[in-house]
Amino acid sequence: MATNLSSSSTRHDAHSTTAQGTSWSTKRIAITALFCAVAAICTLFLEFPILPGVTFLKYDPSAIIALVAGIATQSGIYGMVMAIIATLSLVLPASLVYKRNTTFQGALIGMGVGAVICLTCCIGANVIITPIYMGAPTQTVIDMIVPALLPFNAAKIAINCIVTALVYKPITKAIGN
Repeated sequence: MATNLSSSSTRHDAHSTTAQGTSWSTKRIAITALFCAVAAICTLFLEFPILPGVTFLKYDPSAIIALVAGIATQSGIYGMVMAIIATLSLVLPASLVYKRNTTFQGALIGMGVGAVICLTCCIGANVIITPIYMGAPTQTVIDMIVPALLPFNAAKIAINCIVTALVYKPITKAIGN
């Protein structure tokens, strides 16, 4: 027991993020957040057309930041795939609904639609991807849906939507949209 306390006190800045118990340090989390912020800035402020006559096709250097982050932070392939699925399945439907109804109510409806689609996609992807990642039978993952996967994904989606609802208006005003 004393050994456990000693080892846990030396790892105070680590956060377990996987079933195998490997962890991300506070520094790694901060660096990842910094990469995300820089990529967002690139997308918002450094977007420009590169082909004459096709001005709707715009380049932004955010992929450079994403590539550097992917290489530098050594994120696992399963985590990256799951993050892509979760992000696209939330953002795409929400954005499409909002595009048709550009009001706060439209944003809320869009996030609601996106949340349902995202939750469905995340659970489905977990059933397919997590057995490979964990090296566990599919039934083990299915048994995790109600006690772990559903609440985790619902909480993550709720946090993303609530924070977005709180900040989207000031941000869109600040960038002139």
